[in-house]
Amino acid sequence: MSKRTIGMWIYQNGGGKEIEEKIKKQLQEREITSITGVNLNKAIVSNDSILCDSHGNCTYNLKDSIDLFFSYNAGEQTPYQTYLYQTLNKLMPTINNYESFKLTEDKFQTSFLLKHNGIATADYEFFHKDNHLHLDNIMNKWSSAVFKPLDGWGGKGLTKIEQESDISLLKLSLEQLNLSQVYIEKFINYDNTDYRVDIVDGNYIACYGRKARDGDWKTNITSGGSIFIREPEDEVVQLALKAAKVTGLEIAGVDILYDREKEEYIVLEVNGIPAFATQEQEALGLDFNDKKIKHIVELIDKRTSLK
Repeated sequence: MSKRTIGMWIYQNGGGKEIEEKIKKQLQEREITSITGVNLNKAIVSNDSILCDSHGNCTYNLKDSIDLFFSYNAGEQTPYQTYLYQTLNKLMPTINNYESFKLTEDKFQTSFLLKHNGIATADYEFFHKDNHLHLDNIMNKWSSAVFKPLDGWGGKGLTKIEQESDISLLKLSLEQLNLSQVYIEKFINYDNTDYRVDIVDGNYIACYGRKARDGDWKTNITSGGSIFIREPEDEVVQLALKAAKVTGLEIAGVDILYDREKEEYIVLEVNGIPAFATQEQEALGLDFNDKKIKHIVELIDKRTSLK
């Protein structure tokens, strides 16, 4: 087999640098070289050459230098970076593949696809912001709902709607943010905890729970939620595997909660960049990092072997 080289862009905070080193070492054991720090936000394109390196010197022509691009950085993504991610996907394998990554960045598109494939999700409505009457009609049939930005993450921008004043504030926000599309989910009656299930290449990796802080309903860690050890039922794992398969993500973090009204588990979101456990979380007993790294390395090996 010819020499293989991949480009990686992995977050460096919260233990990301150590994760990167472990992936790099295990790839070396399989005779796969890694170019790290490939931040496409620093790249330039000259004709059909995408020039980039980790220091902004544009010394690597990625088309000729790497066989696969592995992107795993949520916090530093820019529209320019994702635009070139899409371009690279036309030239070589990317993980996650760009189409599935882009799909799951959009909450409406993800819910629509999951629902179409018979996977339980929150009930939702999607419409143009000028359709104020429909927004009012939604609140006539749902006692409470949640407005979600299509491409938000970590709980950012979520707005709970429970009364007339909330609707008025939402309409004002839509005008100020210049948003043309409105995505609203029915608020789920649940116990303020969820399941995060990690999947890599169709393999179950791990599960843990997240709990909203007292007086809140968001379980996201960036919104004040906390992590706890949680063993999933087989039904939860199978639901996560199905959701990952339908979206096409090679690496997925599936958020699942129990709808007490419908008495069933539902998929709330599917994430293309699910975090590894931090050192503090590992101390709590979340010990899935090594397993996740092993399967990611096997996935990269497999994808580069197909060339």
